[in-house]
Amino acid sequence: CAQVMWNTAVHAEFIHDHADYGFEVAGSRFNWRTIKDKRDAYVRRLNEIYENNVNKAHIDIIRGYGKFTADPEPTVEVNGKRYTAPHILIATGGQPSVPLESEIPGASLGITSDGFFDLEELPRRSVVVGAGYIAVEMAGILSTLGSESSLLIRHDKVL
Repeated sequence: CAQVMWNTAVHAEFIHDHADYGFEVAGSRFNWRTIKDKRDAYVRRLNEIYENNVNKAHIDIIRGYGKFTADPEPTVEVNGKRYTAPHILIATGGQPSVPLESEIPGASLGITSDGFFDLEELPRRSVVVGAGYIAVEMAGILSTLGSESSLLIRHDKVL
């Protein structure tokens, strides 16, 4: 959850700025493993809450790859079964596009924003490619927590 990591970075900034307000904080160190474990547990709890709420509302979750059909009524086919309703909401989420190694040498060395949450330790150095809010947030979080970070952008401004 990006919000947990953002809040972690905010706390790191507060600790950094404490001396300006007369506080002496000695020996303060950041532990990536601690926040990763707590963040992962938080996300698991949220997922359980969401799933329980969906179940209480008697909403069916249909997992799979869907496609609209040519039926006269709004119809979606998922895993070989057709679903018809007056209104159909498709909430796909998204998946980043990762180039092949043959297209961009070294591409296999990169991770997506999803891979950020799988990191077992804070990287010493990081390069974030992109100028959107997710890229800017990730670069800021990584930098604030101690990774020497660079942001690569295509044009002359971010966001």
